[in-house]
Amino acid sequence: MTRFTGKVAVVTGAAQGIGEAYARALAAEGASVVVADLNVEAGEKVAADVGGLFVRTDVSSAESAAACVEAAVAAYGGVDLLVNNAAIYGDMQFDLLISVDWDYYRKFMSVNMDGALVMTRAVHAEMQKRGGGAIVNQSSTAAWLYSGFYGLAKVGVNGLTQQLAHELGGMGIRVNAIAPGPTDTQATRTQAGDAAHDIVRTSLAIKRMGQVDDMVGACLFLLSDEASWVTGQILAVDGGQVFRS
Repeated sequence: MTRFTGKVAVVTGAAQGIGEAYARALAAEGASVVVADLNVEAGEKVAADVGGLFVRTDVSSAESAAACVEAAVAAYGGVDLLVNNAAIYGDMQFDLLISVDWDYYRKFMSVNMDGALVMTRAVHAEMQKRGGGAIVNQSSTAAWLYSGFYGLAKVGVNGLTQQLAHELGGMGIRVNAIAPGPTDTQATRTQAGDAAHDIVRTSLAIKRMGQVDDMVGACLFLLSDEASWVTGQILAVDGGQVFRS
């Protein structure tokens, strides 16, 4: 399939995990892919594998985000698609909202919640020049479960998705989010360990961990013209973990 031939996609946090799967899938369907990540070695490898461009990017920094978009425009002429996947997760500290170190909390939120807005602010004008585009934010089922400041950040991502959908809809830019459930990545194995088996047994309708490829179809759909009248939505891809009415 070549749904994205002629399209330019920026994927943040694409050096590994779900973001890497998104980058590879977009390239396989014809997109020119910008791998935006802080991990230079892994990011350069993914970019080389998909014939794309690596740009070292800190999504919490407006200057770094702007430089990423500038590099994408210089290399490919513009930007059509953005996947806001970057997050502090694999090495996330466990603590309570009432006791987490304040500086750590602010840094965490600057990446996990504000990063999607920082990148969107950097890219939307270039998308508008191309006649519009599509953005997918990475949320989590943690938004609807007790999960401390991680869950709070994802609640923020959901709200941001809905608000930006209205702000950018008149520019022809759609904004949606994917909320993965427990997914078998190195980061999840580090964070959950053996407890992941209990989560599968007790809270999932489909009794297995998600795989990174389970997220890809939803992401590509939301970025594609097949979803041309879909915006402001949060799509749970979670094996039936959460019920929402």
